Amino acid sequence: MEKISKKRALLNGLFIENPLFVLLLGTCPSLATTTSIESAIGMGILFIIVLVCSNVLISLCRKIIPDEIHIPCYIVIIATFVTAVKLLTEAFLPELYSTLGVFISLIVVNCIVLGRAEAFASKHNVLESFLDGVGMGLGYTMALIIIAFFREFLGTGGFTFGKVFTFIPLIEFLPLKDYAIRFFVLPGGAFLVLGIILAVIAGYKNSKEAYKKSCAKKEKELAKLNANKEANK
Repeated sequence: MEKISKKRALLNGLFIENPLFVLLLGTCPSLATTTSIESAIGMGILFIIVLVCSNVLISLCRKIIPDEIHIPCYIVIIATFVTAVKLLTEAFLPELYSTLGVFISLIVVNCIVLGRAEAFASKHNVLESFLDGVGMGLGYTMALIIIAFFREFLGTGGFTFGKVFTFIPLIEFLPLKDYAIRFFVLPGGAFLVLGIILAVIAGYKNSKEAYKKSCAKKEKELAKLNANKEANK
């Protein structure tokens, strides 16, 4: 079993291996549930609950699940938590349930959840699996909120809170309502926003690597220059 620090298990999913922006997993439900910040937060919360609970239970049962049937067992465990989350959402948050629709049920086949079960929870202890679930869930939720922020602002001209989470007062902030571009709340807008975000991340990574190479090259040149000076003394 690979050893991993608790800090790395928690932070890995936020930045280094962000499920959406780095690993590009779960793009379909991500683009479908980011029409507003509220729906993105709701999807993220449900996702975190399912991922954390399934990770913990799979880690607890990892030594008693036969290798021949481990994938079906993981799916059954994940489906159990998804069903529970779906029923609770329908009972207590009907607006969120109607907004997310079928995408709550599709968490069962979300490659992030099954992937963490197979790649991490089945090989690590309960605490590490719990932290991995929290980190990956928060990373995924953060990505959803970022996409939803741009889509809702550009598509509606502002932000609205209280339509999905009806237990809070309805707040509408629409300063650019007359200039809204409805394209961004449609599927095409979701792909465009995601593409721009990924391009910015790739550009940042490339510039960072280029800077590191430039610094390494300068260090080599400086070391060579110092060596020549020493040789000429």
